[in-house]
Amino acid sequence: MSDAEDLKHANELWQEAYRRQMAGDLDEAITLYRRSLAVWPTAEAHTFLGWTYSFQGRFEDAMEECLKAIKVDPDFGNPYNDIGVYLMQQGKLDEAVPWLEKAKRAPRYEPRQFPFMNLGRIYVRQGHWWKALREFEGAVAAAPGDAEARKALHGLRAKLN
Repeated sequence: MSDAEDLKHANELWQEAYRRQMAGDLDEAITLYRRSLAVWPTAEAHTFLGWTYSFQGRFEDAMEECLKAIKVDPDFGNPYNDIGVYLMQQGKLDEAVPWLEKAKRAPRYEPRQFPFMNLGRIYVRQGHWWKALREFEGAVAAAPGDAEARKALHGLRAKLN
């Protein structure tokens, strides 16, 4: 196969893995993500394999896949955000902050508002209201149509008034 054919095949496997993951068939999704990575390693496949591991509570494996994704494409923001989220889920809020900051700066990242929202949630939990407010404002600026971001911003503003 040519490189273009390999990449196309890897993407087809990745898309099928994602469908299986969303359908709740995590073991089959893992198999398909691994097959995709064997054909052509992409940051997306590593990140989504990590996400699947996180659904199983396998946070160390999930973070390892995110680190592999970053090695493949350091401009891809999703694995930075995901590491931050996995650390948040383990109660390691201070450790999550630098990862979420990196996600905010990543050149290639959608949905751009997620790391802002996650940082805002951390700062709310820590009682850092003004930092949280800035993050929620950043989330709304990044995605003005995101109802959850607007709700978080307006809810915190109401508490601070």
